[in-house]
This record gives sequence, structure tokens and C-alpha cells, in this order.
Amino acid sequence: MHIHILGICGTFMGSLALLARELGHTVTGSDANVYPPMSTQLEDAGVTIEQGYLIEHLQPAPDLVVVGNAMKRGMDVIEYMLDTGLRYTSGPQFLSEKVLQSRHVIAVAGTHGKTTTTTMLAWILHYAGIDAGFLIGGVPLVDTTDEHLQQVFAHSSYLGAEKTNDAAEKTGYFVIEADEYDSAFFDKRSKFVHYRPRTAILNNLEFDHADIFADLDAIQTQFHHMVRMIPSTGKIIMPAATISLEDTLAKGVWTPIWRTAVIDSTEANANDGDNNTTLKNSSDWQAELISKDGGQFKVSFAADKEATALIDWSMSGIHNVNNALVAVAAAYNVGVDVKTACAALSAFAGIKRRMELIGDVNNILVFDDFAHHPTAITTTLDGAKKKLADRRIWAIIEPRSNTMKMGIHQDSLAESAALADYTLWYEPTGLEWGLKDVIDNANTANPNIDNQQVLSSVDAIIEHITSHAKAGDAIVIMSNGGFENIHQRLLTALREQ
Repeated sequence: MHIHILGICGTFMGSLALLARELGHTVTGSDANVYPPMSTQLEDAGVTIEQGYLIEHLQPAPDLVVVGNAMKRGMDVIEYMLDTGLRYTSGPQFLSEKVLQSRHVIAVAGTHGKTTTTTMLAWILHYAGIDAGFLIGGVPLVDTTDEHLQQVFAHSSYLGAEKTNDAAEKTGYFVIEADEYDSAFFDKRSKFVHYRPRTAILNNLEFDHADIFADLDAIQTQFHHMVRMIPSTGKIIMPAATISLEDTLAKGVWTPIWRTAVIDSTEANANDGDNNTTLKNSSDWQAELISKDGGQFKVSFAADKEATALIDWSMSGIHNVNNALVAVAAAYNVGVDVKTACAALSAFAGIKRRMELIGDVNNILVFDDFAHHPTAITTTLDGAKKKLADRRIWAIIEPRSNTMKMGIHQDSLAESAALADYTLWYEPTGLEWGLKDVIDNANTANPNIDNQQVLSSVDAIIEHITSHAKAGDAIVIMSNGGFENIHQRLLTALREQ
């Protein structure tokens, strides 16, 4: 069958394209924004990508058009598809019908950390010898000599086995990044409503996607649609004391819950014993920090005294400790012992665009990160400051997401980057709410925020960095898009200097 995907370079649709190839279909696609790493892995897999959305891309007619959620009525290609009666579906619906129906689905949902947590969990299962399928909204980093892991995690999705190795009658596992964004112009339900998980990680829940959700309650409603589908023999795994999630579950829950907590008993937090005790008493799973940057911590499960082990890894940040803990708990729920899961994560290299070190020029480190929400910006910088404590941290931030462009989080932007030593905000043409005014006002109102400025071009940002950054500094570039190829342009400029 010939499948054409409209919006193929999105993180979800690109991963779906690879699964469709594994299923034996001929796959082509088109997109208006073609940039790495997704475009690169699609081309490497032999998927033909067309630039733009042209009617000619649907001629001759494919057997099925998979429509991405960036497509809208009024677009020539959509009107042509409807007028000519081409067969079409959404990405989540295709995935549900062609892959997930026969599997034990483990869904990873939440405003932040979905991609990282999904990758961690899939990595654990394969490390433990379980041939699980997965779909990740990002491209894993692989730093291992294990040929199986190298092959499986070469791309952002993998079909896996429909049945487990130990019992022909038992379904296989599929780990999926469960996004709350809508499915298509003709299906405004969240993607994850199609997935019907048996195990669900609810990592966190904040207001985002202001272009399709009116408020937090609207997002909670979608999360509860998914909760209603999780069987009573399944499992929900979530951080303890997360009010927005507890409020969601208060609408009704029919599935056992494991709650998790990070316990900070390091010297820097030694006086917070009461809070640690509260977290221990309210959680089933704990991660006890050994190093304050989250590089080393102990995992334990209250109901199984033997289920304890150490994670010593290259990742940093308390947010990643949280991600690791729920991943270990989910793996344990499907039969992976804690020691094996922790050994797997100790060998985990991360994923592209999540504090990915992309260059070291004259001892100036340059990192790429996907953060595009104030909370994600804060947690990314917190991890960077703790891990790179002897370096000055530069943050370069593009407010690119639809929610950011609408100015929904403008009052919290300056504070979100306060941990950086210096912050450069990029204000693209057409940003109507005035990023420069917001940052200037924050600098005036709060004397602790006086190290941030707004620049209106990537060239100006690069010039500023090359003029002011010094050996020993670290630069963290944060955007959920290509950011006009600033990453390589900056590295080139630093090398030339």
C-alpha cells in the first residue's frame, strides 16, 4: 500500500512513517518545514520527502493519506483530498488500527518529559531482553557497543514483536509518547485517546497548547478521557503531590496507582527533613539523591524491599531523576527487576536535543535543548547549573511554540531563565505581544533579573556570543524548532574566531 503523509517531518509523524515502512508499506510525505534530525533519519530510511504541500504530491493518488494535525481546511492539498474522495485518516488512528490493537500499550503522558521518559522506558525493556515496540517524539542518542541496542535505537520508532518471547498467547509491549495535542482537523480529540493503554505514566500536567485548549481544565478533561480507558488490571504511575493530576483523577479512577517521589537528603537540603518524610509517606517509589545534580541516586520500591538499586549516569537535573523513576516503576510493572532497570539507565546516553552537547570550541561548550515552556526552561537551566557548576551559563531562547507566540506565559519568561548567568531572547518578526518590553519590564521590576536582553536576529545573537563568551563558558540553545540553523552557525563562528 502507498501511504502519503502530510506533515511528515513532525516528530510524531516522522516516527509513524518509519513504522509504516516496517509494516511493508511504500511511504512518501510532504512538509513545509524540513530540518534535522527527523528529516535526516527519514531520508536515511529511504522515505521520499517533498517540500511544501502541493496537489501534485497526491498525484497519482496514494492508497491512503495520513493527515498531520498542522493541516487545515482551506489548504489546497486538503481541499483536493476531500473533493477527489481520497481515503484519509489521522496519524493516531492509523497507529491504533495497524499497530496498537494487539499490544500491551505503555503510554507516557505529561506536559514535560514525555520524549525522555519514553526513550528511557524503551531502553530499559530492550536492555532487559524484551523486544518492545516504541514511538518516540525524538531521536535517541546511542553510546553503546551492544549491536542490538545500536540497531533498535538508530531511529525514533521500532515495530517490535506482537507477542512476547515467553508465551505465544501473550501480547507484546509497545511504549508510546502520548501527546495531548489534537489528532487532526477532523478529530479534535487528544492523540492519546486513541492509544488505550494498559499502563500509563502521567508525568505532570500544566497549561500548554493555548492554541487548542482554553484552560487547564480542558486539558484535564482530555487526560481523564484516557484514564477512563485504562483497565482495572492496569497501572497508573505518577509523581506524588501533583495537584493538577490528583484533581484529574478525582473525576474518577478505576485503576491501581503507584505514586513516585524524589527525596533530596543531600547536604544542600539536609534541613528539609519534614518534606522528605512527607514525600516518603505519600509515595510507593522513591529516588533518593546522592549527588545534588541528579547524576547519582538510589531507587527503591516500598512494597518490595529487594527492589532497590543505584543509578549512576551522565544525565543531570531533578526532572530527569523524576523521569527515570517513573520509567523504572513502569518497567517493574511489566516484569523487569529494579537492578536491571537501573543498570540500563546507568548506560543511557539520552536523546537528541535534550541537553545534547553538539560542540566544544576552545572550551566553550554548546548544548541543544528542546525546552519551549517556562517550566522546561527552568528545569533545564537548573540541571545545567548543577552539572556545570564551574562554568558561566548562557541561555539562548526562541519562543517558538504556539503557546509562546500567543504570549500566554509572558509574565513568567524572565523568571524562568533567572538561573542562567546571561540570557539572550530571540524576538522574531511578527511576535505581536512585544517580548522586548516584557523582558525590559522584568529587568526593571526585579533587580535579580538584569542579565537578560532581547535581540531580533540570529546574526545579532551570534555576534553577541562571539564577542562576549569566554573559554570555560557553556551555551544552552533552547527551541522546539530549527531556529534558523543557529546551532551550526554559532559553532562555525566560534571556530572562525
